[in-house]
Amino acid sequence: MEKHYFTSESVTEGHPDKVCDQISDAVLDAILEQDQNAHVACEVTCTTGMVHVMGEITTDCYVDIASIAREVICSIGYDDPACGFDGNTCAVLTSIDAQSGDIAMGVNQSLEHKNGAQDAYNLYGAGDQGMMFGYACDETPELMPMSASLSHKLAKQLTKVRKDGVLSYLRPDGKTQVTVEYEGDVIRRVEAVVVSTQHDSAITLEQIRKDILKHVIQPVIPEHLLDQNTKIFINPTGRFVVGGPVGDSGLTGRKIIVDTYGGFARHGGGCFSGKDPTKVDRSAAYAARHIAKNIVGAGLAKRCEVQLAYAIGVAHPLSVMVDSFGTSAYTNAQLASAAKQVFDLRPAAIIDRLHLRNTKYRPLAAYGHMGREELDVAWEKLDQVKALQQQLQAP
Repeated sequence: MEKHYFTSESVTEGHPDKVCDQISDAVLDAILEQDQNAHVACEVTCTTGMVHVMGEITTDCYVDIASIAREVICSIGYDDPACGFDGNTCAVLTSIDAQSGDIAMGVNQSLEHKNGAQDAYNLYGAGDQGMMFGYACDETPELMPMSASLSHKLAKQLTKVRKDGVLSYLRPDGKTQVTVEYEGDVIRRVEAVVVSTQHDSAITLEQIRKDILKHVIQPVIPEHLLDQNTKIFINPTGRFVVGGPVGDSGLTGRKIIVDTYGGFARHGGGCFSGKDPTKVDRSAAYAARHIAKNIVGAGLAKRCEVQLAYAIGVAHPLSVMVDSFGTSAYTNAQLASAAKQVFDLRPAAIIDRLHLRNTKYRPLAAYGHMGREELDVAWEKLDQVKALQQQLQAP
């Protein structure tokens, strides 16, 4: 059977784009703690010596955005001028406006509600138009693509050995990448691993490569997937001292493929971080993952992709698509019909079912929003397996 390869990447929490994502979601968390009905769209950019927090926020509460940004930056590890970026001394600029009244009139009262539909879940309309995707497959216990799962685990391990002091010469910025070899649809081995990590200038490349192999790669990549032909690249440029916002400007939402499925599935809509759950870019993407994961978890398909589409100010989705890629005994139309019966996909219903007004978003802002079972997020729960099975068995 013909071989093929698929590659995914991840980045550490010290990557400049992820610095921005974490600040955006920390601001969101702080606001939702005080005002669960706030409308938040908070974006951040960072570069040498400066962070700029901007966006549209309508809320009854006050949060100290500059203090939040500094706390995030320092907790990541940028708390020393030697790193080139220091949360204690960098400038924090803010440019915040209120949400547009034209948008708010559709979010606060949906088209259905204006036309007389009194169901509570018809009250709120989608915060934007767009299409959102969710995906699941049976390659890993958390039902994520193997390449994405391993890339995230490598990035988390890279941060862990830095923060635990095992490799004290590491600095916060880093990237990981894993290539998986398939024979047909069966995973055979890991073809390549790439780890690039920021480091102190005094350490040798030889020591870095030895330590990363021992403390990061070998504890994460299953031994049976590695062989003598696996290509391993550790800091392939030879030097990575200048990193973080000094080496590369950062921006909220620029790592949406890292945030989702590592390129294995399509992505629609926009990014997640800094957006309150009335924005379907975020809430519907989580709902689509919830559907796909429960379909695969129920044994109804080995792979599943779900697309949801919305119009701004309208509560009900315009379309629901399910694709099992030929891995289900049921047709895609049957799976989509069952999903529509089991899952209420109006934004207000999604927010309630997935507890999105009480979710802490900052921990999701690095290492992926999907497959994060350790965070106990609602969209990762296999709580609709029986309902889907029963729906498909009904006459």
